Amino acid sequence: MTAALLLGLMIVLLFLGVPVAFALGGLGLAMLLAAGMSPLMVPQGLYSLTDSFVLLSVPLFLLMSNVLLKGGAGRNLFAAVQSWVGHWPGGLGIATVLSCAVFAAISGSSVACAATIGTVAIGEMIERGYDKPFVYGLVAAGGTLGILIPPSIPMIVYCVLTDDSIADMFLAGIGPGLALCVMFIVFSFLYGKFGKGCRLAPKATWAERRSASLKALPVVGIAALVIGSIYMGVCTPTESAGLGFVASLVVVGVGRSITRQGLHEAVVESMRTTVTIFLIMAGATVFGKAITLYQIPQDVAQWVSDTVTSVGPFVFAVCIVLLIMGFFLESMSMLMIMMPVLHPALVDMGIDTIWFGIIFMVMIECALITPPVGLNLYVIQAVAKAPIEPVIKGVWPFVLMLFVTAILVYAVPGLALAIPFKL
Repeated sequence: MTAALLLGLMIVLLFLGVPVAFALGGLGLAMLLAAGMSPLMVPQGLYSLTDSFVLLSVPLFLLMSNVLLKGGAGRNLFAAVQSWVGHWPGGLGIATVLSCAVFAAISGSSVACAATIGTVAIGEMIERGYDKPFVYGLVAAGGTLGILIPPSIPMIVYCVLTDDSIADMFLAGIGPGLALCVMFIVFSFLYGKFGKGCRLAPKATWAERRSASLKALPVVGIAALVIGSIYMGVCTPTESAGLGFVASLVVVGVGRSITRQGLHEAVVESMRTTVTIFLIMAGATVFGKAITLYQIPQDVAQWVSDTVTSVGPFVFAVCIVLLIMGFFLESMSMLMIMMPVLHPALVDMGIDTIWFGIIFMVMIECALITPPVGLNLYVIQAVAKAPIEPVIKGVWPFVLMLFVTAILVYAVPGLALAIPFKL
């Protein structure tokens, strides 16, 4: 009964337009005061949240991606990939997907990934006769790879909440991320092969390919540096993020591809996003302490163990809830609201939290491209200066592919778990 009442109050606050961070924090504080608890628990909880070496990686990854964005890294990356596959059927779509995958391995942010690649890919694809809804949907969905392909900011936050290994979580995202890339690439190829109006890009010469690849090589090198340093055990995720940020400054500085104004904008945008994420986490920390004191997660875990006898129905029910929540909440809010409640149930049922986390990541990817709150929809709308309707129309085939990926991870756990635990 208490859980249902809290859920109702949360929905009311969100529909009234209260920011998620303040809805979570305010409701948590009210619960603590109603139970006669000391309000000093709030600043103590907030201090314990911010005193985290792991969370330092969030602003550093954001700084790295924004510096590269302002320095034109997306343009060089797309030009290099296009020079190799642009003349294939659907080649520009394939180049867009591959560019998103590489940039996802740098940024950790789906919004940054969609904005970076969208600024260079959208205009060229439309000029080559690609249907606008397909173009908008492809770039919006390609941006979601920033959540699944490591490094990923939501994965970092998830591991902070569940006390899992960030390196294992990153490794687990590789298989499903590549599977999703393959689906996007096949769909783009079939669209280019059988769709009407698409004109093939001219085949690049070997000199053009060499020149474009050399320009993009530093970006690929940064991705290899960040990911490789984590997987080889040389750096922690936070240290690798700092290393990547320094490398990005060196790349744009040597190439003189960023102005002082551009650097200032990159820092300010990173600061805004970091503050938004940390505010949501702060509110969720207060809310989490309150619901723990009220025994709500324990009650939910007990209810699950009494009513759900297998993993399948539980995961299916969670996916449906996440799908519905995704219509109204952005990904980080979903993560911070759901995991404090779900984690005890996962432990109680013996579900591998790394495996479950990958399914969770796939489902919150859907939230990024489903209306009315999908952030990537509005990023693409802003980049393309287009109405929102064709953007929404274009994403639905990719939402279906995300569902297929979630089903694959459930049916074949090794797709996520083989790399971190068997290879």
